[in-house]
Amino acid sequence: MLNIVFILSDDQGAWAMGCAGNREICTPNLDRLAREGLRFTNFFCASPVCSPARASLLTGRMPSAHGVHDWIRSGNVDAVRFAEAGRENPYGGYADEGEPIAYLEGIPTYTEMLRDAGYVCALSGKWHLGDSVRPRHGFESWYTIGKGGCFYNHPDIVENGTITVRHGAYVTDLITQRACEDIDRLSEGGRPFYLSVHYTAPHSPWEKEQHPGKWIEYYDKCPFESVPDEPDDPDMVTGPVHGTPRRHENLRGYFAAVSAMDEGVGRILRKLEERGILEKTLVIFTSDNGMNMGHHGIWGKGNGTFPFNMYDTSVKVPFLLRCPELVAQPGTAVDAMVSACDLFPTLAELTGGVCPENLPGVSFLRTLRGEAGRDEVFIVDEYGPVRMLRTREWKYVHRYPYGPHALYDLVADPGETRNVVSDPENSARVVRMRRRLEEYFQTWADPRLDGSREGVTGSGQMCRAGLFATRPDVYGPVPVTFREMDKGK
Repeated sequence: MLNIVFILSDDQGAWAMGCAGNREICTPNLDRLAREGLRFTNFFCASPVCSPARASLLTGRMPSAHGVHDWIRSGNVDAVRFAEAGRENPYGGYADEGEPIAYLEGIPTYTEMLRDAGYVCALSGKWHLGDSVRPRHGFESWYTIGKGGCFYNHPDIVENGTITVRHGAYVTDLITQRACEDIDRLSEGGRPFYLSVHYTAPHSPWEKEQHPGKWIEYYDKCPFESVPDEPDDPDMVTGPVHGTPRRHENLRGYFAAVSAMDEGVGRILRKLEERGILEKTLVIFTSDNGMNMGHHGIWGKGNGTFPFNMYDTSVKVPFLLRCPELVAQPGTAVDAMVSACDLFPTLAELTGGVCPENLPGVSFLRTLRGEAGRDEVFIVDEYGPVRMLRTREWKYVHRYPYGPHALYDLVADPGETRNVVSDPENSARVVRMRRRLEEYFQTWADPRLDGSREGVTGSGQMCRAGLFATRPDVYGPVPVTFREMDKGK
């Protein structure tokens, strides 16, 4: 059986790689994965914000079926037990925390499927799906951070049930080092292994003090012509950025975070080579959600605006896959439309694991092998009361209950600059696409957890959703200004 190394970045746009055509960013190891494997050019997250997107990857379900609708603000750690670490953590401590919450309790995950199929599973890096303190969902080895974010040089590391703030240690390097140690240990165990390597990069903060000096210096004179320089969107929740020094500072830090993470990916690949198992290992690289770094005048992802946006730059993510046993034509850019919900059934087919029957996704294993592709599909995304249906040619965005809704002609307007939802010639198309969207959620949503009924504002989720809620502020109090949301998400 193949070993599996699943590398997940945080807030990385599909555009932020050299192999994607960005000539300004330095990502030689990601480029190697694309050159020796496959790069999917139309891979979409299930929700354009971290926790719901990660939950969908793990469960194969949409947020309206697993109940994680926003970034998890409370339920990560025990606030009383870890109060001392909270005081030491300059990223914000644990003021919003109560008791750890198992947000996905009772929902099958692919890591549990792999465990049952004989794999030993290990995690190094960000979890952010509730209860960061103890191993969950089939993981036997557990090395993570307390919440969803941390300062790069002051991470709060969770290991063996305790939290330690590592002042002066770069969290990307810590995650990489633990992953390499895991490979050494797991490769001697006699069982196939699954290793999740979840970087916090390139999520903010992006101040120069947060990242290695050599990469800050490398990008200090970069003009960042690969990124649009557009006026701030009036609905953007942070700002101002356009026309200020913040644009260069943000991009310099973001690019530096990507390149430092790319070095970590290189270390992992070399470790697999040293152990003589690279050719017998499936290596996947992707991100939880996309990211706008000035695209559309937005600095953020789906909750970079209010109401939430569903631009391709928010919902499209990088997806690289290397495995000589599976990939028929290395170096291919695959344009098949694939959803994060398709990962679970793909891994099930690959490993012979048992996949739940009630999942919306479809295996794309045949695509990896260069066989006839799947029938034309559509992509669905959701974030609270905002939902999207996307085909190759059209995108429809519905915002419950009142709008504003949107329709984009992706052939004539691939940059999504003109909303044509109100054009009379598109009225029949809007009706058809809305019906298709409604039918999808009638089929796959759990009415007890339906996101269209939840008051998600982007300010973070405080407990389980819907009928499972245990406190009135399920999504946290709405901030005085949405700019207060920037910490911890």
